[in-house]
Amino acid sequence: MEKLYVIKIGGNVIDNAEKLHLFLKNFALLKGKKILIHGGGKIATQVADRLGLEVKMHNGRRITDQAMLEVVQMVYGGLVNKNIVSILQAMSCNAVGLTGADLNIIKAVKRPVKDIDYGFVGDIAQVNQEALAYLLDNGYIPILAPLTHDGKGNMLNTNADTIASETTIAMSATYQTHLLYCFEKKGVLKDVNDENSVITSLNEKNYAEYLAQNVIFAGMIPKLDNAFSALKKGVHEVVILEADNLQNIENRHFIGTRITLY
Repeated sequence: MEKLYVIKIGGNVIDNAEKLHLFLKNFALLKGKKILIHGGGKIATQVADRLGLEVKMHNGRRITDQAMLEVVQMVYGGLVNKNIVSILQAMSCNAVGLTGADLNIIKAVKRPVKDIDYGFVGDIAQVNQEALAYLLDNGYIPILAPLTHDGKGNMLNTNADTIASETTIAMSATYQTHLLYCFEKKGVLKDVNDENSVITSLNEKNYAEYLAQNVIFAGMIPKLDNAFSALKKGVHEVVILEADNLQNIENRHFIGTRITLY
């Protein structure tokens, strides 16, 4: 099977023009088929503040009311997405910026209200593998914003890590898929205050042990849960690494955390 890289970029890299430019340079140089999924939460918060909108969060997740939905559509689908696409085009990387609504790429359902009403937040129902494969096979590089749609004319804010995981799972039917989570840290850390305390390999057994010891930083847990779920559903490889290290992914000489089931 042909190799496909699905790469999620997030954290402080999105907010730092110099770091983002370096990452995109390395992404453009990466050979073969690839998809990029980006976040952009801090920029959305800054724009909301300028507009005088209250930003509401719960356990690190954004509560998206109607006003905030308009902000994230503008920021994620517009400002951040098109900035990335234009930089990649300048690097001769034929990128195409998409939300989940474009080409019906990602359909979702509005998250049901339980203890918390997250508002216009989407849980993924379906990824259009055929449309993405068509773009890839014709030389285009999809750049996905963290926005989905419900098929009824409504856009939904959706976690970028989850989009990366579910997209990689869907593409595993056609490609040998490699899911890379890139951010500002060197990988999963034993000590969040020690940049060099990288856990180089993490399987389900020692993940459970680290959780019991409260070693894993809380913000990393949803990413890791997505990673293990992806491996169980046919994804070939999952790696969490520093964005600057992307240039070494092909020669395998990189520092990062490889996620495995066993």
